[in-house]
Amino acid sequence: MGSEESEVRSQKSEVRSSVQFSVAGENAGKRLDQALHEHLPEFSRARLQDWIKRGRVLVNGAPARSSRVLREGDRVEVEPAELPPLRAEPEAIPLRVLYEDQDIVAIDKPAGMVVHAGAGVNTGTLVNALLGRFQSLSALGGDLRPGIVHRLDRFTSGVILVAKNDAAHRALAALFAGRQVEKTYLALVHGNVKEDRGRIEKPIARDPRHRTRMTARLGRGRAAWTEYRVLQRLADFTFMEVRIGTGRTHQIRVHLSSIGHPVAGDRLYGAPANHAIQPPRERFFLHAHRIRFQHPLNGQPVEIESPLPEDLRGWMEQL
Repeated sequence: MGSEESEVRSQKSEVRSSVQFSVAGENAGKRLDQALHEHLPEFSRARLQDWIKRGRVLVNGAPARSSRVLREGDRVEVEPAELPPLRAEPEAIPLRVLYEDQDIVAIDKPAGMVVHAGAGVNTGTLVNALLGRFQSLSALGGDLRPGIVHRLDRFTSGVILVAKNDAAHRALAALFAGRQVEKTYLALVHGNVKEDRGRIEKPIARDPRHRTRMTARLGRGRAAWTEYRVLQRLADFTFMEVRIGTGRTHQIRVHLSSIGHPVAGDRLYGAPANHAIQPPRERFFLHAHRIRFQHPLNGQPVEIESPLPEDLRGWMEQL
């Protein structure tokens, strides 16, 4: 069960007692985090990683890293921690509303804000802010993700749509599933992109060696395509408009890195750490600039734009 929501529901707020097992057979030679996920599938990978970091997982009586390779006969002990609250709580966090009607609201998400609780983050999320601002949100996402139809990476800014009611949620989800929502981003990438326009069509999968990353190098995974158009060429960088027809995890970052042009500041996917011009703190240069769709309930065309944030404009001026 991959999501925090599924995990919470399956556990029904109960905490499993201490778990112990000996490494034998096919578990020998596996990483600790991989073996734990297979032995305790009812918990998410993020939760297991959190327990490892907090020293709640011991190998032969001592804390171990996620990357620890297990050997035949190793003794693994897990002390599960309390699960997070079942319901996200309202918080008075300012939000910039770009569009609103009786069914849908579009928020200009700042970089650094997590969309919903997970991976050790339970407060300060977009969901907490939405609950503090709006009286009604769709319940289809569950108590931890009310109104959430799609997501943006934590350090990506820009337009994100939220459903105010269940009917809008179903209709928007159908539009996204049918690829009827046009999503356009602005990105600054390292290097000089040769072609003025291009299309990247590579399947994306979880990186088997680095579980926090995705990869387009395996030749398998979920189908994904990304189109780009160069807007400006700068010293050591290319500023471009990017359009995606699928919404895979880290899609733009993975695809641009796969052609040798990682998003500026995105060290997870290959951006250099020692460039003279560094991004704003906790930021890479990717912005969800525009979203277009036919309103799923009234049929009217909707186009919503978020201007390039001040911190990214300042970064461009340095170039």
